[in-house]
This record gives sequence, structure tokens and C-alpha cells, in this order.
Amino acid sequence: MSTAGVAELQAEVVRLRHELETVKVGQDAGEQIYVGSYLLERLAQLGVTSMFGVPGDFNLGFLDLVEDHKTIEWIGNCNELNASYAADGYARVKDQSLGVVTTTFGVGELSAVNGIAGAFSEHVPILHIAGVPNTAQLKNKPMLHHTLGDGRFDAYTKVSEQFTISHAALMNKVTAAVEIDRVLTDCITMGRPVYLTLPTDICYEKIPSGRLRVPLSNLPPENDPDIESFVLDEIVRLLQEAGQDAVILTDACAVRHHVKDELKELLVKTHYPVFSAPMGKTTVSESYDRYGGIYVGSISHPDIKEKVENAKLVLSIGGLKSDFNTGNFTYSIPQAKTIELHSDHTMVLHARFPGIGMKRLLPKLTARLQPFKEEAKQLSVPTFKNVVPKEADNVISHSWWWPRVAEFFRPKDIIVAETGTSSFGVLDVPLPDGAVFLTQILWGSIGWTVGSTLGAALAGRDLGLGRTILFVGDGSLQLTVQELSTMIRVGVKPIIFVLNNRGYTIERYLHGKFRKYNDIVNWKWTKLLDVLGGEGITKSYTVHNKEEASRLLDDPEFASAKTVQLVEVMMPQHDAPRGLLVQAELSGKTNRYVADATSI
Repeated sequence: MSTAGVAELQAEVVRLRHELETVKVGQDAGEQIYVGSYLLERLAQLGVTSMFGVPGDFNLGFLDLVEDHKTIEWIGNCNELNASYAADGYARVKDQSLGVVTTTFGVGELSAVNGIAGAFSEHVPILHIAGVPNTAQLKNKPMLHHTLGDGRFDAYTKVSEQFTISHAALMNKVTAAVEIDRVLTDCITMGRPVYLTLPTDICYEKIPSGRLRVPLSNLPPENDPDIESFVLDEIVRLLQEAGQDAVILTDACAVRHHVKDELKELLVKTHYPVFSAPMGKTTVSESYDRYGGIYVGSISHPDIKEKVENAKLVLSIGGLKSDFNTGNFTYSIPQAKTIELHSDHTMVLHARFPGIGMKRLLPKLTARLQPFKEEAKQLSVPTFKNVVPKEADNVISHSWWWPRVAEFFRPKDIIVAETGTSSFGVLDVPLPDGAVFLTQILWGSIGWTVGSTLGAALAGRDLGLGRTILFVGDGSLQLTVQELSTMIRVGVKPIIFVLNNRGYTIERYLHGKFRKYNDIVNWKWTKLLDVLGGEGITKSYTVHNKEEASRLLDDPEFASAKTVQLVEVMMPQHDAPRGLLVQAELSGKTNRYVADATSI
């Protein structure tokens, strides 16, 4: 059976187990509540406190219930794309919960699709609620506004099916609670978006609340004990044959599928050297003495590249082998010396074991490997430290900026980096203990960070984390800038560093370095927060050189983040972080045009 088939089977097992429990407690018992209220209570049980989206006439009745809910706050966004980005950022930070975005039929839900697709790509759990016409209209298909005018009321659902792991149309009250529980369980167990249509009349139908007594669980089913035992024996045997010469490589799905605690226990009890792929940055504390830094194939620092690629065995946990996450597929780790742990399967060298998931496997593996600790401790680990270079001029270069700003970071800060210069720049510097790093390396939709920062800041506020700090290029910010106004309105206080290099730097290095299509209009960035509703309650700065930048970063009042602050950082137009330059060169060769005009 394929991995996808096993995942679907596991989801069905979880659903049936839940149904059995609801029968035991009496699912038809309890007070009668609205279908919309049932949905909200389920979300509240899962830790959701913020709902993102835009009001529209087919969701307004539901939004009455949201606004009156005692624990869930309606955030409201400037557009649905930003709302989906915000739900994504919220879910990444609140990694035992999910993000929720509510849109209206057709025009609203299609605007959110790009953000939902990005969440699907990067394994982020989001519930997309689409308020739709009443059930009679859905059946009779009149020429309503927001339709295509040809009776295809299912067109939008077909679109959403491409970017969600599960979907449901609530067409009657009898099955509404079951369907809500099904899609939410799929969302939290498989870590991907789901889609739910809520007709205006179904929202206010009354149903029993008894099912709410049985909480939803995000735990996967138990692994097959015989196959799991064989897999454990094989991993232990391979490590013994390698003489304990092994390293651990962590990646994004270790976070998305909730094994950070299990991973930490493995590291503490075994002391194997550990490295991270870019999408897995901060999966492991970067102040941990056995952490060696970021491995990105040929883009890696030489000492990291040597240590990972020369190990006799690599234990990969939650890997996502995309181009930008692997240095354009330049991983020099043959499958013949790799063990891969995933949420729904395990690879031992060339052998695939569907259904053997890492959540259940890791604690047992830790117990088996703990006796190897003393030998593993002898393996050397490169020091991942921060060094601010001494440069003769006063220009803010990328080689200086990222190590310098790293000194500004504090434990538990949420650091959000836009695709391109920012994401590549932050990779090369260590982040403090408890810091949370967000970037979108696989999907790579520019402008994602702005909405994501809103969601991340709200989740961070719930969890008692530190400051939220955004690094975004001037080009990317122009795509989604409206959401700064939402941040001001809801009272989150991010620090926003706008890297002003007058255009799309990553695109310049991929192709068309001097082409006009990579230029943008230079906005008056320090006036922006005033225009968006922050006059008198926000602060803006411009730093032109190293001296001004250091003075601001060392200012205790600025560092305290008591209000929304925007810093325009003036940088040379054609400067870029080391990693971006190498990645762009590799990607440029892959994407070479027949008539190459890169130098034009």
C-alpha cells in the first residue's frame, strides 16, 4: 500500500475510535446548540483563540456566533489572502493547535487559496470555513451573486479539494457534528489544511452537544508491533555496524507532526551530533552543545558539510527534501546510509515501512539507543557561533547585518523571515534558546510573512513567548502591506525590519539582474504606519549605516517592543547573503533559458 493510502487508513482508524467513544458517552445527550456553535466549541477545545478572515454575506450569521464567543476572537483581515497567511503563522507557532480562516462563497474563498496551498505544501494545519448559500439554493442553483453564472456551484469546492487533505459540505444537521469532527481530526492528525462549507441555514440548525464530551485527539494510531520491532532492530544493528559514527538531521515535519519533545529526549539521552535543514531551524535549541548548525547540501559551511556527509549513518527526522531546503538537491547523503523517520512511514536505507510513524517510534528508539551515549559523546560537533565581521566601511552589508542583528535576539523571540534575502540571511546565525523561527522555504510566496507575523504574534501572546520580529524586503512588503493596520488594531507589537534594496533581490540573482521588472517604486516607508492607523502610537526609523543600525539595536527602549515599530534598513541594491548567492547560481543553471539574458 502507498504511503498516502496508509495515511488515509490511519485517519479512518482514528475516526472510528472517536466514534466508538462518542457512542459510549451518549452523543445524542446534552443541550441543543447551533451547528455553528458546535464548530466553535470544537475549535476552542483545540486551543483556537483567534479566527482570521473577511466578512461576506454568506458568513455573517456565523460571524455573529464568533463575535459572541467567550474565548475565540474574530480578528478580521484586510483581504482573504492575508487572512490565510495569518492562519498559517498562527498554526506554526501554536503547534498543538490549528489556524482557522473564514471566508465567503466564491470570491472570498478563491482569494484565500494561495495561502491554503502554501499551508498544504508545508504541512501546516488550517481549517478553511467557507460560508455558502442555503441548502435549497445549493440544490436549485439560481444565478446568485458570487457564482459563475452557469450553475456550477461546486466549482470552488473542486478547487479547494486540490489543496486540502479532507473536506466536508454540511448539507444536513443529522451528520453535521460527525463531519465537523472528521475534518478537524484529519487536520490535526495529518497536519494539513481541511475545507468545510457552512450553509447559512445549517449554521443555525440545533443539534445535541453530547459529542463535545469526547475531545478530539491528534495522536496517530499505534504502529504495528511486529513491524515496529523489526524496524527498531534494524536501526540498532546499522548503528552498531557504523561504530556509532552517526549524526541526526532534523527538519520541518518534526515540528509539524509534534515530535519536538520526543526528539529532545532522544538527543539528551544519546548525545549524537545534531544538525538541521533550513525548514527545521529552531526544531532543536541552537544553544544546545551538541547542535552543529544548518545543513543545506553544497551551500553548507564546509565544516558542517564535512561532518554530515562523512558520517557513516544519518538519522533524518521529519525531512522535506525540496530544492531550496537541500541546496538545489545537492545533498551528498546516499540513501544507502540514511534512516528516515516520517509521520506516516519509516525508511531504513532502501526499505520503506508504511504506517510506522515517528511519533510512536521515537520513544522506543531512544530507549534502545541510550546505551550508546558514551560512544556518541565522543563524536565531535562543529561550533555554531555568531561572529560579527569587522568591515572597513560603514555600509550595511548582509555579511555584517545578520550576525549583528543576531546579538539583538532574545530567548523565546518569534523571528519571521521573508523568502529570499531574509530567510537565507537568518539561516547563517544561531538563534537563542526557545526562539521560534518562521519562514516559507518550500512554497515561497513572497509577502507571506506579513500576514503570518500577525498570526504568529497572536499565538505568541497566548503562549507567553517573547517579541515578534519580522524581516521583510521592500518588494515583498508591497504585496501584503495592508495587514500592518490589523496588527495596530488588535494590539500586537511586532518589530518590522524593512530591507530597502529597491527591488526583488532574489529574482535579480536568479535572472535579470538589471531588468526593470525586478525594480519597484520606493515607498515612504517611515510614513506607512501613520497612514495605516498608527499615527501617534507607533514608531518608525531609518538606518543608513552600521553606526545608526547599532545605535538603534542597542537602544533599550527600542528593544522593549512596547509598540509597533518599523525600521527601514538601507542596503546596497545588489548585495545578498552568501547562501542566497550560491542557491541562485544553482537554480539559475537548472532554470537556464535558451537565450540567457541574466547579465543584461
